[in-house]
Amino acid sequence: MAAPMKSWSLLGASKRVLIKTGFEHFHMGLSGSSSNSLPKLLKCVPSMSIWRRNFGQPAPQTHPHLLKEGEVTPGITKSEYEERRNMLVRSAVNSSPVKESVKSHIMIFPSASKTYMTKDIPYPFRQNTEFLYLCGFKEPDSVLVLECDILNKKINHKSVLFVPGKDPEKELWDGLRSGNTGSLQITGVSEAYNIEELGNYFNNYCKRHREYVVWYCFGAPPHKHFHEGIIGDFLKQSYNKPKEDTRQGVQKLQLIKSPAEIELMKTSIEIASQAFQNVIPFSYSGINEHHLYAKMDFECRIRNAQILAYPPVVADLLCLLFTGGNRANIIHYVNNDQLIKDGELVLMDAGCEYHGYSSDLTRTWPVSGKFTSSQRALYDAILHVQELCISMCTSDFSLDDIYFHMLRLLGIELQKLGLIPASLTKDQLIVKARAFCPHHVSHYLGMDIHDTADISRSIKLQDGMVVTIEPGVYIPKNSMDVPDEFKGIGIRIEDDILITSSEPVVLSASCPKQADEIEALFRH
Repeated sequence: MAAPMKSWSLLGASKRVLIKTGFEHFHMGLSGSSSNSLPKLLKCVPSMSIWRRNFGQPAPQTHPHLLKEGEVTPGITKSEYEERRNMLVRSAVNSSPVKESVKSHIMIFPSASKTYMTKDIPYPFRQNTEFLYLCGFKEPDSVLVLECDILNKKINHKSVLFVPGKDPEKELWDGLRSGNTGSLQITGVSEAYNIEELGNYFNNYCKRHREYVVWYCFGAPPHKHFHEGIIGDFLKQSYNKPKEDTRQGVQKLQLIKSPAEIELMKTSIEIASQAFQNVIPFSYSGINEHHLYAKMDFECRIRNAQILAYPPVVADLLCLLFTGGNRANIIHYVNNDQLIKDGELVLMDAGCEYHGYSSDLTRTWPVSGKFTSSQRALYDAILHVQELCISMCTSDFSLDDIYFHMLRLLGIELQKLGLIPASLTKDQLIVKARAFCPHHVSHYLGMDIHDTADISRSIKLQDGMVVTIEPGVYIPKNSMDVPDEFKGIGIRIEDDILITSSEPVVLSASCPKQADEIEALFRH
């Protein structure tokens, strides 16, 4: 995996400038040339500056095609990150049960750490969502601290970032680091220091403050090493101080998307929608599920998604004519290693991540390009239920409201198809429907697929939320009380919905889902 250092012979074999990329400045060794010739040599590499700072993540200076001036991450500015921190501090202070007696607060947000699949070989790094949401810094092994004091009823706070220091040897192998100076320039936090100084910072904080509230992700610490080390030591020092968990406060902010976030989500969802348009007709009788996984990955990345948002579910759905497999009836089936036979349906649940924001779609289609009559009947019934549920995505309803309505609607449709008895009470109907659809109809969507997971689905929807709507029906092959033509079939249809002050907006509208539209893809 190691690669030789690049060198460029600028003035022939006797005069060589070795530019070691990846460092804060470039070291140059000149053979047979005087220092007076240096300006002339540098003219040979006009695009490089000897003092040019390199960062550990894209910045406007290094990636102008991705970021505009003032942005920390694509589409999100320093001022927006600062406002997030401001809102969080205000909310935390005002909601604190000891706000009248304790006037100081310290909020601690660790980054994620690298994880390794084997020695020296890391998994692709994904930043801790809370940390990323509040500062936009993408390097591992860092900590954001928000320090707040209330003076004369006025909330004063500062944001302090602790990051891995510049280290040419480690950067040679692991990639660039921003260091404290670079991270301060990128993020716009109040102060930035090397991570080694975090312990001294905590000690000084304890000396300066007699009483304070500690805010931290106590339930699920994101960085084990810090939790058992530097942060753990501070928590022990603060054993008798009031403590609050950070998750609810951050997630309440994340739940309502800003205009900039909505634009990023629109792009992420549109990328996945377009990808599906090419993946669906790519399928054919005998194709391996893994090939569809690979096709989805390619189609998303070629449209500038960074990664798939999660391992796609790719499963075939069997009608009575075939005896193999029953994989679509595993809700989160991710093995993706079987062949899909003629006459079967394909269920794909997939999405991508675009600059930190996720999409989440599901489509079901016939591998041969044509639904059978029983497949079409069940598919149209589920689609009808989904469209009615989407119409409920307004501030009048919660996700739980939509879920229970979905069960009733689904039960009625299944009765029409003869899949459940016609003579049932309302409660019996819901119980029967839940047996065919064992999952909720929706979840919040954002930086994570199951975004803001600690926020209740019983609250009313609000302008700026993004949610999924995904009814499904899964009928095991060994079902004894359903018509034979439906055994082994599983269908789910999922779209991403933006809640507005008027009507819901289907952000994935460009992804075909009408049965005729899906079949038409195979004819083009």
